[in-house]
Amino acid sequence: MNALRRARRAWCLYDWANSAFATSVMAALFPPFFRELAMAAGLAPQDATAAWGYVTAGALLLVALTAPLLGAVADAGGQRKRFLAVAAGVGVLATALFALLGAASWRTAAALFVAANLGFAVSILFYESLLPSLASGPEMDRLSTRGYGLGYAGGGLLLVVNLAWVLRPEWFGLAGTAAAVKASFVSVAVWWGVFAVPLLKFVPEPAATGAGGRVDWGAGFRRLAATFREIRRYRQLTIFLAAYWIYNDGIGTIVKMATAYGAEIGVELTHLMGALVLTQAVGIPCTLLFGRLAGRVGARRAVLAALAVYLMISVGGYFMASAWQFYVLAGLVGTVQGGAQALSRSLFGSMVPRHRSAEFFGFYSTSGKLAGVAGPVVFGLVGQATGTSRLGILALVVFFVAGGWLLTRVDVAAGRAAARRVEASAGLPADG
Repeated sequence: MNALRRARRAWCLYDWANSAFATSVMAALFPPFFRELAMAAGLAPQDATAAWGYVTAGALLLVALTAPLLGAVADAGGQRKRFLAVAAGVGVLATALFALLGAASWRTAAALFVAANLGFAVSILFYESLLPSLASGPEMDRLSTRGYGLGYAGGGLLLVVNLAWVLRPEWFGLAGTAAAVKASFVSVAVWWGVFAVPLLKFVPEPAATGAGGRVDWGAGFRRLAATFREIRRYRQLTIFLAAYWIYNDGIGTIVKMATAYGAEIGVELTHLMGALVLTQAVGIPCTLLFGRLAGRVGARRAVLAALAVYLMISVGGYFMASAWQFYVLAGLVGTVQGGAQALSRSLFGSMVPRHRSAEFFGFYSTSGKLAGVAGPVVFGLVGQATGTSRLGILALVVFFVAGGWLLTRVDVAAGRAAARRVEASAGLPADG
């Protein structure tokens, strides 16, 4: 039992590790940094914002196309942790290289971000695929929300440090704001790499479903083909993936485009980062509270409640005109973001066969990433067509309404029963 507790803590700590990239890089610093590089190369402000939308869409599409195959190969060979280590290594290296970018080098910045985001997203795929081997039932909801809560704490802590560097670079011996931003990129790379080590050391590798100990791409393709043939056995899981595909599009677009949108309407970088610190601070207790809420009303209903708040955020974003309003909306995001995402992954994890979790979480990642392709593209196209991104943020209402409605059609109990039947046919014990 002590080994299991240590493994669970190490698993949660990877959320602490990778969340620094999600907060300091993806949400706070890189979008306005990228826009500055693009505008230095001659792009108009709205075109620079749109270019960021297209870059994020391309990065997500690359992940979506590769995730299911990578998951199937890792399942077959018992290589989930090895694949995680390689992906995280790519992400850490690309993030560190941000510090070498020169003025107007927005195309190089785009390529490095695609590489960093690929490493980030793929590593999370394998991280999340380990969840069903560490917990089951209500404990899976609690473990997932604890991971997200720790992620908020870790990402928020480094974001505060980076914010101090950007606000007062001279206090830390940094030659101006630009140098502080680049130093922040390096700090994220170090943070991510160091705190990934406990997971690699203490979380056990689940058993292989094929020829263990080696990477077999042929086995991965065969496994994917078999899953497509058997998809009728996972009807509830398929409905859930469709719902997640839709509503996560809205969530992901808000996360990735918020600071670029805020910069476009005139919110200063210090306020953009300050609002994100608020999101992290609010997110820590609220994510844990969502774990308790799921224990009372169920994970599905808790996610639906979060989507209702996101709908209000989208409407509020359309009318946003000042920094204080950005702070208010950031605080609202903090109340629901961690809960919605943590409970979505535990809800999904409860309906997948444990011995094929990496493969199925590959589909989960693909569903989320393909959804994220549409949102930023719509955001960018609307912004270019109208000269402002306000209608783009308002359009996200459709994603939350449609995704929420489809989520109400998921029979979670039936989905879990189907997964247990598949496990039984593979000879897995009922108690995991």
